[in-house]
Amino acid sequence: MSISVPFFDWAGYFRERAEEFTQIIVETAGRGGFILQRDVDEFERDLAEFIGVKHAIGVSDGTNAILLGLRASNLKSGGEVIIPSHSFIAAAQSIHYAGLVNVPVELAEHDWLVDPSAIEDAITERTVAIMPVHVNGRVCQMDAIMDIAQRNGLEVFEDSAQAAGARFRGEPAGGIGRWGTYSFYPSKTLGCFGDAGAFVTNDDSIAEAVRSMRNHGANRQKTIELSVDIWGTNSRLDNIQAAILKYKLTYYPEAIARRREIAMRYHDAFKDIESLRLPPPPDDGDYYDIYQNYEMCCEQRDSLRQHLGDNAIGTIVQWGGFGIHQLHGLGFNAELPRTDRFFKESLLLPMNHILSDDQVEHTINCVRGFFGVAS
Repeated sequence: MSISVPFFDWAGYFRERAEEFTQIIVETAGRGGFILQRDVDEFERDLAEFIGVKHAIGVSDGTNAILLGLRASNLKSGGEVIIPSHSFIAAAQSIHYAGLVNVPVELAEHDWLVDPSAIEDAITERTVAIMPVHVNGRVCQMDAIMDIAQRNGLEVFEDSAQAAGARFRGEPAGGIGRWGTYSFYPSKTLGCFGDAGAFVTNDDSIAEAVRSMRNHGANRQKTIELSVDIWGTNSRLDNIQAAILKYKLTYYPEAIARRREIAMRYHDAFKDIESLRLPPPPDDGDYYDIYQNYEMCCEQRDSLRQHLGDNAIGTIVQWGGFGIHQLHGLGFNAELPRTDRFFKESLLLPMNHILSDDQVEHTINCVRGFFGVAS
C-alpha cells in the first residue's frame, strides 16, 4: 500500500473533529454571534490563562497584531528595530508601516534563531527596539536579549506567530518582552479556519490601547465617543474563528505533545546521518519547543527534496528560500553569510499532530534511504 504524506492536509484539519467543529459553527451562527460577541471574550480569557499573561486581545491576524502593538508603543518615527533576517516578511512589513526602520541581523548556528551577539553589534543611537522572532516553535535566547535591551534602554517585542505555548526557562513566548503576538493561520500549531491573531501583554495601558485600536478606537462598550483620542482601524477577530479557537485550546496540549513525539522520532532516526544538521531535540531543560515546523539543513537539499517528492512526501523551503535581508527591492542590502547558507540548505519535513505513525515512519525511511542508511 502506497503512503502519501502531504505537507499540509488542509481538509484533514477539519475532518479531525468535523462533528464538533460543525456544531460550533452552527450554534455560533445560529445565535447571530458574528462580531465581538462572548466567544471572543471567552477565548481571550482562556488564551491569557493558558499562556500566563494578564491580557490577550483577539485581532484579525498576526501581522496586524504586530502593527497595532507598534503603534500603541509610541516609538519615535524613523527609529530602528532589530529583527532576525530568518523570519517571515510580516514583522518587517508591520515595522515599515509603523514608520520605523528594519535592521535584519544574523542567526545563531545551533538553533537558527536570532543571534544575540548580532543584535548587540547592530545597535546604534537610532535603535529603539528589538523584535525577536520565535521561529519553528522555539523561543529565542531571551535571557541574553533582555539583558542587551536593559543595558541599552531598548524595548523588546516578541513575534511569537509560530510559538504559542513554547517556553524558555518557564517563561512563555510572547510574555517575556513588553508584548507579544500570535498568528492562528490554519497551518499554525493552534490554527483556525481562516485568518486570526492575538496580542498579549502584562502592560495595562498598552492592552487598553490595542483593544480600542482594533475596533476603530471604540471603548469597552464598543462605541466611539466624542472624546476619542486614538486613531483606530478595523482589525477585529471574527467571532466564529474565536469559537473554533476556544475549542481547539481545550486539546492544544495534546497536539503539542504529539508534535514533540514526532520531532523526537525524527531526531533519533536522523542523528547518525552526518550530512544533516538537525534542530535541537525535545528535552526537559531550558527550552520547551512546540515544533511548529521541523526544519533541518542539508547540502543536498534540492536532491533530497526531489527524492521525498518522488515518494509522495510533501516538503517546503520556508518563506520561499530567502531571508529578509535579501529583499533588495525593498531596500535591504545587509550581508549575512550564515543566513544565506541556511536558506540554501534548509528544508521543512511534514510536521503536524494529525500525522499517522505510518506517515511518520514512511518519511523517516525515505530520508534515511536517500543517504543509504538502513532502516
